[in-house]
Amino acid sequence: MSSDQRIVHYNSARFNTSAAKLHQCPEDIGAEVAFAGRSNAGKSSAINTLTNNGKLARTSKTPGRTQLINFFDLSHDGIRLVDLPGYGYAKVPVEMKVHWQKHLGEYLEKRQCLQGVVLVMDIRHPMKEFDRMMVEWCQSSQMPLHILLTKADKLKKGPAQSTMLQLRKELEAVLGDLVTVQTFSALKKQGIDQLRNRLDLWLTPEETEADS
Repeated sequence: MSSDQRIVHYNSARFNTSAAKLHQCPEDIGAEVAFAGRSNAGKSSAINTLTNNGKLARTSKTPGRTQLINFFDLSHDGIRLVDLPGYGYAKVPVEMKVHWQKHLGEYLEKRQCLQGVVLVMDIRHPMKEFDRMMVEWCQSSQMPLHILLTKADKLKKGPAQSTMLQLRKELEAVLGDLVTVQTFSALKKQGIDQLRNRLDLWLTPEETEADS
């Protein structure tokens, strides 16, 4: 599908709001896809590359700066991308980590319009503790999961492909057809169409109705 034929216009993404608690989120209608990942996995860069907007999702190397859930509108029909807090900074205080975990858990468990999760991992360091936690949650809730192996440009094509295939085999044994896996490079702008095609299936109303 060409970009001008898409129902979901990713290049038109715009910031909606930030939420520190569930009740601050936009009305629970429409369709959302949430991006999750450890800090420094390349989540914000992936969102910015997907939407062709280098300033949309905030990137920060400072612990605690991205502890809010950020919502981005893709249309006036309630279609949104959601940037979940990054995890993994050792310097973040324990109480802040507990707050993040509680906040994230409430969103994932109670948000009815959530159609799928994109789990962003650095292809050189996949399946850390947070990643496994997210996989287990998707398994228990039967939530569709798309693994985005970022920074694929850091590896040669052979090792990158091998890592992807190995991880796909491992996760399909647990999640079956709930999971898909791809490589991605924000720097080289590789994998954008594949990611958009996956999100189209989740965010397009006709598709979600057919799947329900």
